Amino acid sequence: MSKNIVVLPGDGIGTEIVEQAVRVLDCVNEQHGLGISTQTFAFGGASYDQCGEPLTDETLKACQAADAILLGSIGGPQYDAAPRDKRPERGLLRLRSELGLFSNLRPAMLYPELADASSLKPELVAGLDLMILRELTGGIYFGGPRGIETRDGQKVGFNTMVYGENEIRRIAVSGFDIAMQRNKRLCSVDKANVLEVSELWREVVIDVSKDYPAVELTHMYVDNAAMQLVRAPKQFDVIVTSNLFGDILSDAAAMLTGSIGMLPSASLDIHGKGMYEPVHGSAPDIAGTGKANPLATILSVSMMLRYTLKEKKPADQIEQAVAQVISDGVRCADIAGNETAVSTIQMGDAVMTALHNS
Repeated sequence: MSKNIVVLPGDGIGTEIVEQAVRVLDCVNEQHGLGISTQTFAFGGASYDQCGEPLTDETLKACQAADAILLGSIGGPQYDAAPRDKRPERGLLRLRSELGLFSNLRPAMLYPELADASSLKPELVAGLDLMILRELTGGIYFGGPRGIETRDGQKVGFNTMVYGENEIRRIAVSGFDIAMQRNKRLCSVDKANVLEVSELWREVVIDVSKDYPAVELTHMYVDNAAMQLVRAPKQFDVIVTSNLFGDILSDAAAMLTGSIGMLPSASLDIHGKGMYEPVHGSAPDIAGTGKANPLATILSVSMMLRYTLKEKKPADQIEQAVAQVISDGVRCADIAGNETAVSTIQMGDAVMTALHNS
């Protein structure tokens, strides 16, 4: 069966890294006869520049009809002055919401050769392999009321953190399912000592745990979890948490691996259809310089093949090719250290060579 992938390069370094990821996708598509076709659309700031909207109806319909979506990155300082509802981030939030992409998988795995690139001591992070599941379509990013208004002569900004029982239950189920595929340990992160919404979160997670007796469930307050991630990160296997907390913790976990430029992510709906993107942002300071690391986006292609398209063999092949490139000492600037850095295209070339030789 043919499979249609929508490609959204986005802004900043997005076009550069997605170009290399599509090369990899095209390679395994040809090698394995996967029947994949791609369509490319402007999204985020690029779409705002062209159409006045960060997400057009045409792009949304294409994403709804696609089997999966590959996203680069969005945003940039030039859009800070745009109307709030026209900013690139609002397009991304709408796309997640319209597609029901509630389960965000963010792995943090450290390649042995990059242990010295981590900001922590090598012995603390060597062998790190954890997964953070972030609820993606609820919580304070979507709750209402929200806004900025004048009260008693001064401006006041306000947002609402809100979760329904069903929203918590479905992300908890995702967390337990992933834990069952790994080491059967799940840590639920909340702030139940202060927030009523977290009290409900913990109550529902405990209820869901009754269906997964093989999984060891623990709970941790978010401030402690942030501390523990930089104190002893290997104590974690799978973390499940809310939208806001997951946004913060997953970026902290990313830096344990040496660079945020190494980490992919998946955002899945209830049926497993997903949008795949690197964890990092648009990095406007290096856009167009050829310094961007495409490996997170390339690994996002691997996640897409594994979780949505159910193509394990080419997914494994891509991951092995990336591991080979790292083992061979090929480094972009973000992970180069004292070694000579290669360009975005050269890194793509190295992965392509490893694929052809596998």
